[in-house]
Amino acid sequence: MDNVFKVEILSFLKIAEIKNAWTASDYTELLAVMNIGEDELTGLNTSQLKEMCLMSLSDFEHHESAKFVLTHLFKAELADGEITEGKLEQTSHHMTEHKLWEEHANPAYHQRFFSAYGLLRQAYNGIFADPTGVKFTVDISADKKDAFAIFEQSLHAVIVRLISKGLSDFAILNRLFEAQISGDHFPTASQILWDLKEVSHTDKARQYEITSSAFWFGELEGAQYFEAAAHADARAESSVVQ
Repeated sequence: MDNVFKVEILSFLKIAEIKNAWTASDYTELLAVMNIGEDELTGLNTSQLKEMCLMSLSDFEHHESAKFVLTHLFKAELADGEITEGKLEQTSHHMTEHKLWEEHANPAYHQRFFSAYGLLRQAYNGIFADPTGVKFTVDISADKKDAFAIFEQSLHAVIVRLISKGLSDFAILNRLFEAQISGDHFPTASQILWDLKEVSHTDKARQYEITSSAFWFGELEGAQYFEAAAHADARAESSVVQ
């Protein structure tokens, strides 16, 4: 049986980048893809490494820079053959025409595409589409503390199921994932929620900070309060929340 919760949107922001998505290590590895060795980077801090990345990327044609960035972000998929060099090349040419953080068929790639567009847009002062993300805080409460037992079993799936009730029936999330939302297995939920952080925790209420795409949750802007029911997946998640 589904558990009923009170859901309140405490804050809602539109974002074009995820804070600290790019680290000093990321910039160093990306510069290496562009054949800039570590000996040229000695003593540079994160901010300086970023500036060098942006300047280096802008020296190339936009599709070449896109390929450099994608090569770094999808190095694991390239290594295991999930993505081929040819596909990566093709994708790099399409990035100025499409919003791949929304449009790519695999939601598992959306967050990385979002970060790629954010960096490339800064390097070219435009050309690439402006990434559209959201960051919001949600308070979830229940009359009985045992209602939260389902959060321990499949947190991401439960959170997405709850928030989906604050969207219209015609929202993209509800239309694309109707079967997973109503069913007993929602593996895509952890890919839809790019970042899920617990802000506070009591017996009868929890607050979470969520980062995701406006493609899924943009409709929440202006929403304040709603009641919703949710259930856990039939088997537990393996994802860990910070």
